[in-house]
Amino acid sequence: MSNVQVRHYRAADYPSMPWRNGGGITHEVACETCDGDAGFDWRISIAEVAQDGAFSHFGGLQRIIAVLEGTGMALTFNGRSPDVVLHPHQPFAFSGNDQVHCRLLDGPIRDLNLMYAPTRYRARLRWMTSPADLRFHSDASKVLILNTGTAPMSCRIDGQDHPLPIRYDCLRIDTAGTQIECACSPDTASACIIELYLLCTTELAPQGYR
Repeated sequence: MSNVQVRHYRAADYPSMPWRNGGGITHEVACETCDGDAGFDWRISIAEVAQDGAFSHFGGLQRIIAVLEGTGMALTFNGRSPDVVLHPHQPFAFSGNDQVHCRLLDGPIRDLNLMYAPTRYRARLRWMTSPADLRFHSDASKVLILNTGTAPMSCRIDGQDHPLPIRYDCLRIDTAGTQIECACSPDTASACIIELYLLCTTELAPQGYR
């Protein structure tokens, strides 16, 4: 456990900022800054989407998006049909170079956004909703666990307990390439797991990453 660092990010402390195109508000959960055009190597955020409109352009980045609250949305990519329809907890990956238009299915939503530099990282995003899912191992460089349920949850990481008492509280685990063991409780917990694999090390991204 000596090389593993665990940080707790509280939802109440997330900074809020306007979208790059001014069409809405984003709450930044976590990021790793850099000197590139985007200003970060990766970023996780929660967006408030109150109306139909275009996504901001993030050229050179890879994106994964998923609906957290609300009925869902339909996304049109580069003006072509058919639309991609997303309901809660259905991750979808696409390029930040795409021109994307969003149509809400039935009122406002909140969505989770992961953006990362594909020249630096590979990523996987998945939901843990069953008792079997909530116990896992990972050797990713960085693992983030977001409480997406309405009740408190706790994560035991390599034998140490880390509470996530509030919805959208997040744990960030920097592993330095060491495999970690994690078990989340209670069995009814709902969590989103994000794994980021740094490409400039000897770590290997998992097959079938998104």
